[in-house]
Amino acid sequence: QVQLMESGGGSVQAGGSLRLSCAASGNTYSDMCISWFRQVPGKEREGVAAIRTRGGATYYPRSVKDRFTISQHNAENTVYLQMNSLKPEDTAMYYCAAQYFCNSASWQRAEKYNYWGQGTQVTVSS
Repeated sequence: QVQLMESGGGSVQAGGSLRLSCAASGNTYSDMCISWFRQVPGKEREGVAAIRTRGGATYYPRSVKDRFTISQHNAENTVYLQMNSLKPEDTAMYYCAAQYFCNSASWQRAEKYNYWGQGTQVTVSS
């Protein structure tokens, strides 16, 4: 089992920044895929960033590329999501998720993830 705990959400004005953290514990492995998804009521979860913990490959959709940056601190088993130039449409519940493998073709498929955190709310006002 892997436990994931998100933190760092909050309210910010458009153009501002937030950094989310995802702390992993339990049976973590050196090669996992840790991702951030977001969801608004009535819509499917959308992948916004992923990182392979071995090698550091990262993946982003076009909607957040150049604004969001995912990174990891291996010694602390923590993955970060730095969000800059936030827009009102970035408002959502943000979830951290983990699976044992992903690639550029599969990382956005939420059903492939074995473990999920409880989520942290991000609200961007105009």
